[in-house]
Amino acid sequence: MPSFDSEKAFRKEQVKKFWREGEYNVWFSTTSIGVIVLMALTVLYVVVSNGAAALWPRDLALITTHEGQRYLGELIQTEHFGPEKKKLRYQLKIGNRDLYGLDFKWIPDSEIEKIEYPTDAYTLEREEYGNFYGFLVQTQSPALDPSQKGLATLDKASHEAQEKLHVLTKEIKDLAYQMEDLRLKIQAIEYKNAEDPAALPLKAQIETLKEHFEGLVNTQAELAQAALEHLAIFKDATDRQKSIPRGLIHRYFQPNQLGLGGKLAVYGKRLFELFFDEPRESNTEGGLFPAILGTVMLVFMMSFVSFPLGVVAAVYLREYARKGFLVQAIRVAVNNLAGIPSIVWGIFGLAFFVYFVGGGIDALFFPERAPNPVFGTGGMLWASSTLGLLTVPVVIVATEEALGSVPGEIRHGSLALGATQFQTLMRVILPMAGPRIMTGFILAMSRAAGEVAPLMITGVVKLAPTLPVDGRFPFIHLERKFMHLGFHIYDVGFQSPNVEAAKPMVFVTTLLLLGVVVLMTSASIILRSRLKKRYAGRTF
Repeated sequence: MPSFDSEKAFRKEQVKKFWREGEYNVWFSTTSIGVIVLMALTVLYVVVSNGAAALWPRDLALITTHEGQRYLGELIQTEHFGPEKKKLRYQLKIGNRDLYGLDFKWIPDSEIEKIEYPTDAYTLEREEYGNFYGFLVQTQSPALDPSQKGLATLDKASHEAQEKLHVLTKEIKDLAYQMEDLRLKIQAIEYKNAEDPAALPLKAQIETLKEHFEGLVNTQAELAQAALEHLAIFKDATDRQKSIPRGLIHRYFQPNQLGLGGKLAVYGKRLFELFFDEPRESNTEGGLFPAILGTVMLVFMMSFVSFPLGVVAAVYLREYARKGFLVQAIRVAVNNLAGIPSIVWGIFGLAFFVYFVGGGIDALFFPERAPNPVFGTGGMLWASSTLGLLTVPVVIVATEEALGSVPGEIRHGSLALGATQFQTLMRVILPMAGPRIMTGFILAMSRAAGEVAPLMITGVVKLAPTLPVDGRFPFIHLERKFMHLGFHIYDVGFQSPNVEAAKPMVFVTTLLLLGVVVLMTSASIILRSRLKKRYAGRTF
């Protein structure tokens, strides 16, 4: 039988062996990776589950309390409350903000007498005041016979008026653009010579357009007033009636009558609207097309700045610069630049790009427009340039590491065969380092897509009336302000006066931003994989 002292010594030796062999590092690393993966999956689950469900059409519940009060709306969630969390209550989205002044109401389970799901209840998605939940009473329209009822007949009556109004609005916008273009031409001519006769034909032309413009505006006002005569009269759960012009109803449906196919159809329409329509109702409803376009265009513009600058700087530092104190100091500075807060880069972009470079461009090329700036204010060009500089250090570090990973034997072999240093760089080193350089580009692109602070200073807005890309020459307008998905999340989530109503759009926008980043990085990863297969070697 082994003695107690020998057993104790054996255990002590085992503990020493455990720490000496470093097995604890394996356990610590495995646990850390598990925690990180779990946290990432939790965040993805919360965002995806809430974002995907936000557009799903919910059934309408009619709740009657013991006191006889009736509430109609969408059941959002339930929660336990009270000192011991034993009581249950329901959160109901009652909508009808123009009638009640609020969108949501908590109803304790103890006060509920019954919950019904009436099949004749309507959900109306309106252009203003959010959703309306109620029951159709009747429709009124000068173009309809009093015996004709139903929203379908009202649609036919108001469709022609809405189409005319839409065409007229587009024509008015085109005229306004032409008048503004002529005004700027006249301004440029008069700046050089106030008595220049070349401005007279333009002034006559602008007066003609102005008369036509005023006539169209009057016609638009008449059509808009006529469109308001096509009314749908609804009542809420308390029989309180509300007249709503058909033109202000964006979409309507009866959710309690819809099966799975019908709800999928509504979901598909909302999804299409999300990608290709503009926001409405203080950005809490509608589409996100301007923000999607602004985000994608910003990342691509940033890439044109950061990728060439970063690669060229890294190539010089690694391949051409003499090793010494100065090069080492530059490398330390580059690494430190990667850790500077993004808001500092935003201040630099405002001071250098917007005020100095943009102000200089305005003074040189657009002096007649003073004091109204063209490039001397925030816009797509300066925001993307700022983000480009912000991500240059990331590209430099990754490119230097990639160039250093190419074996020296390959370099020397190329030079020994008669190739110049430049030929070796372009035909041997860069192709082999390409996959790792793309890794740095992916990291830079991912960081730029999620940055918001510098954009708030250099050109992002909560609502952009014009887009950086449109159908008018020169088609790409880099001086214009833009919308961004990241800023949209901040604006809707933290600046909206109606936080509860804005929560679905926050999750949808977050999910969409993740999707945009994943798509762009996936495309870069595919390109990197192809480079990797083409130039496969022992270092990869």
